[in-house]
Amino acid sequence: MDFKENMISSFMAFEDHVDVENPIHDIRTEAIKQFEKEHLPSKKNEFWKYTSLNPYFKKQYSVYPKLESALEFKDVKKYFIHEIDSYKIVFVDGVYSSYLSQTTHEGLDVCLMSAALTKPKYRLVIENYFNKVAPKDSLNSLNTAFSREGAFINIPKGKVVDKPIQILHFSTGNEANLLVQPRNLIVAGENSHVQIIERHQSLTDNEVLTNGVTEIFAKKRAIVDYYKIQNDRLNASLIDNTFISQKEQSHVSVHTFSLGGKLTRNNLQFFHEGERLDSTLKGITLIGDKQHVDHSTLVHHAQPNCESHQDYKGIYADHSTGVFNGRIIVEKEAQKTNGFQQNNNILIDDTATINAKPQLEIFADDVKCSHGCTIGQLDDEALLYLRSRGIPKKEATALLMYAFSNSVLDSVKIPELKNRINKLIAMKLGVSLGFDL
Repeated sequence: MDFKENMISSFMAFEDHVDVENPIHDIRTEAIKQFEKEHLPSKKNEFWKYTSLNPYFKKQYSVYPKLESALEFKDVKKYFIHEIDSYKIVFVDGVYSSYLSQTTHEGLDVCLMSAALTKPKYRLVIENYFNKVAPKDSLNSLNTAFSREGAFINIPKGKVVDKPIQILHFSTGNEANLLVQPRNLIVAGENSHVQIIERHQSLTDNEVLTNGVTEIFAKKRAIVDYYKIQNDRLNASLIDNTFISQKEQSHVSVHTFSLGGKLTRNNLQFFHEGERLDSTLKGITLIGDKQHVDHSTLVHHAQPNCESHQDYKGIYADHSTGVFNGRIIVEKEAQKTNGFQQNNNILIDDTATINAKPQLEIFADDVKCSHGCTIGQLDDEALLYLRSRGIPKKEATALLMYAFSNSVLDSVKIPELKNRINKLIAMKLGVSLGFDL
């Protein structure tokens, strides 16, 4: 049985576990039909040219756990940003963990997708936003077909959320070949402000594959700061699909820290639906040990007087592979656009590889757009200077790499998160940098 047959057969069984009267039942049914007729990602597709999913399509997957797994907070505490008070939505093998979570309905909704899909009071939100911005390609359609659980965050007009929201997905590895497919929906109302931290974490060395979809809607003058921590084990693979719709004068930033995992593919797309808005996409990739990270970004400027800023830093070693495929599209109507894109990479040794393709597609004539890409090694003169000041080579190399990525860290707005990322980078570099952010 091939992958498609496996998924279609699993969908028939999945239907026995969900409410067919659910408001998205028809959407699920259409999605599995779309998945069936779409081609799976392959290297024949320009946007998947350097990333192969073929090894994953040869396996037989279960799409929901047969056994419920419980975790103790002490066993997973280190994966939380526990230095701050926050709302928490926690899933274990795709199943909600009430014990580890802290949700709310007081002044805003920080809760579950399953609740939003079944309760009448959320029906209008689901009808207006669910599956409205995610493209209908094969993997997104697959996720939509099996949509049942994930984070549902609905922030009303004028609400400034008093503390960050953490979304954590834990994989226990108790079941072989479990395909986890979380579905997140985030709606930030007019003049609202929210900070969200998301992490996927495997707890064993057993293989796990996650195909997640997140849809974010930022209304007029809304501010959304989204942070992704990707520091998983070597046998964990993640396909992360995030799609963002922005209205006028909104500000949305997404920071992606790709520090671990066997294979990580980040599909990040922004769609402009209003004037004078700002989109920020930043990322740090620091990998080795045959790891593979692929950033595929799109900013679609369709309205005038908007800005976008992309800044991705990559450090690669030990047979690792990096991919950056960044696109900026400026439609004819999008005059006065300011679009910036930069991708800088360091190869630590000759075994590492980076494939970079920054792209501009401009159909307007009054714009300021730029893109650039650099691939190189550490500055020998700077390294010699640090060593001449008594700094050992390992620490000097780490300081240079830290300085290289610092422009991304500078824009992180949660001090405790910035400090955590700093420590993770130091751990990856095998040194103590001797200072906090």
